[in-house]
Amino acid sequence: MPIYEFRCNACRRRTSVFTRSIGAPAGAACEHCGSGDLSRLMSRVAVLHSESDSFDGFDESSLGDVDENDPRSMARWVRKMSRQMGEPLDADMEADLERMEAGEMPDDFGGGEVEDEFAGVD
Repeated sequence: MPIYEFRCNACRRRTSVFTRSIGAPAGAACEHCGSGDLSRLMSRVAVLHSESDSFDGFDESSLGDVDENDPRSMARWVRKMSRQMGEPLDADMEADLERMEAGEMPDDFGGGEVEDEFAGVD
């Protein structure tokens, strides 16, 4: 069941059309202005990788430029790895990286004791 994408030649906006089978005619109209004057677009695709695939291209030499005593250097490396692996950073990690880019060391975060999620587990 494919979804085809079109660009409306009247309003220049993108429209997606769901069809029940590959051979069915799209019969598309712009969902924004109703025009039938559409041009078909090449759709983007997503490629899923397993977790083990994520590290197949990992080269330890990428750590050669990282200064573990410089929070800015560590933040640059984390952002680079996030881009290479296609993994977005969550809001908490973004906040931590911004603090590191400002020169703050991760050990200085929070100021309090870290809760041990495995406390009491044998």
